[in-house]
Amino acid sequence: MSPPHKPLKVRLTFSVILVGISLLFAAVVTDHWAVLSPSLEENTTSCEAAHFGLWRLCTKRIFMQEPSPKEKSCGPISLPGDHNCSYFKHFTPGETSEIFEVTTQKEYSISAAAIAIFSVGFAIMGTICVLLSFRKKRDYLLKPASMFYTFAGLCIIISVEVMRQSVKRMIDSKETAWIKYSYSWSFACACSAFVLLFVCGIALLLIALPRFPQNPWETCMDAEPEH
Repeated sequence: MSPPHKPLKVRLTFSVILVGISLLFAAVVTDHWAVLSPSLEENTTSCEAAHFGLWRLCTKRIFMQEPSPKEKSCGPISLPGDHNCSYFKHFTPGETSEIFEVTTQKEYSISAAAIAIFSVGFAIMGTICVLLSFRKKRDYLLKPASMFYTFAGLCIIISVEVMRQSVKRMIDSKETAWIKYSYSWSFACACSAFVLLFVCGIALLLIALPRFPQNPWETCMDAEPEH
């Protein structure tokens, strides 16, 4: 029989995991992972900044009213301007996104998106296991659920690192006009999702483990079994 406090711990941990899953979905479907800014030419009245995610790139022509002499890059991206988004060419062959095809590595983008999909899949499987354990009183399903959540956290942080390397190579490349970059809120959501899913996945595993003997003379076989 399970200890009376175990279901409460599981539900509290699962509540935090749901927050992590929400952050994971927000990071995967949005396109504010990184913001790129080109260099500003002298006496210019407009410039084109960009932000992108796993699936598409958005450019924004920003109109500069009184550019500062010390300002060398375009932005911030929150300034008003003409906004245009398009999916990456390698995901939608019929569309064109030459700006991204030239300025970054296609393999990085595909890898980051594929790993993020694995993360979502692991999170969904973990949630199914937890819900089944609630309904059928099958506590043994908590162990695979904890591993699925841990794998989901590891996958999304790997996707974050692949994206970070992609941005770094864009800035370092001589073929690009980008001189400045910053990570945006989608990137922060992915990092937060990793922390919550990984930590809570480990916590769920510890909760699901059998109770250890409380007395020195008590063995695991003597301990009260869990049903």
